[in-house]
Amino acid sequence: MGRTKTTTSEARRRIVETADRLFYEEGVRAVGIDRVIAEAGVAKATLYAHFPSKDDLILAVLEHREACVTEFFREAMERHSRNRKTKTPLQAFFAALGEWIESPGYRGCAFQNAAIELANPEHPGAQYARGYKRRFGEFLRGLIEQSVGPEGAKLAPAIGLLVEGAIVTAAIEGRPNAAFVARDAALKLLAEQGT
Repeated sequence: MGRTKTTTSEARRRIVETADRLFYEEGVRAVGIDRVIAEAGVAKATLYAHFPSKDDLILAVLEHREACVTEFFREAMERHSRNRKTKTPLQAFFAALGEWIESPGYRGCAFQNAAIELANPEHPGAQYARGYKRRFGEFLRGLIEQSVGPEGAKLAPAIGLLVEGAIVTAAIEGRPNAAFVARDAALKLLAEQGT
């Protein structure tokens, strides 16, 4: 029994990781279930045992992506915080953002991409993407408070827009320096507010 559970968990992991890669590279709507099955090396019945519909798979992929993004930023910020140039958690975040934007295969934010592709705001994937963006906004607000104190929190929505804009600009225009333009603008905003 333990062997079946391990095999099932392994198959589910392969399906989710394969779908995550394909959805990110080519788009949620462009990639069909048969392609995921073929590239994950699983039977159709195995995929449907884990994910009764493509919508269920999309949701699982977004959950997986959030865990990966969170881990990436945690590790990258920890690494950048040891650098003398990144004196605050917010500066470490922007350094990590720049690292992510410059990574091979960068296609912007998977949550932005999915929400746009899914179009229907009631789709579970679109709802998850909105929830992720709220959680990300709170994370950013926390970094701002850690960096400049609670008075800086009022600028969190504006800085969030700078971050989202940098992500989109880098994806559309291929401008890897977008994270640093956003950083400079965010730090200027905070300085002008006297935080």
